[in-house]
Amino acid sequence: MSKILDANAILRYLLNDIEEQAECVEEAIRSGAGTIPEVVYVLTGVYQCGRKEIADTLGVFLKEIDLVDKPVVMQVLVYYHTSNLDYVDCILAARADVLKDDILTFDRK
Repeated sequence: MSKILDANAILRYLLNDIEEQAECVEEAIRSGAGTIPEVVYVLTGVYQCGRKEIADTLGVFLKEIDLVDKPVVMQVLVYYHTSNLDYVDCILAARADVLKDDILTFDRK
């Protein structure tokens, strides 16, 4: 069974503020654990990290883990760093570009 890392686990790893937990996450990463994007919202809202810092840090993090949709997530980080789009909109745009998904939207932007 594979593991999925939630935002708190990823934050413990990135911030290394609780060493024992960071080491546990590192071990899970080495075993092939996956990740979810909510960490972006926590880094922005709680830790007041900038978009470039988040994109750069998560880019390094994603290189360390095995993720099925890694090309999409890496493209999401590019859009997040280089645009004013919300992170979820970056996911939609990346899926459209990388996977050629059609996006149904009523947004005007």
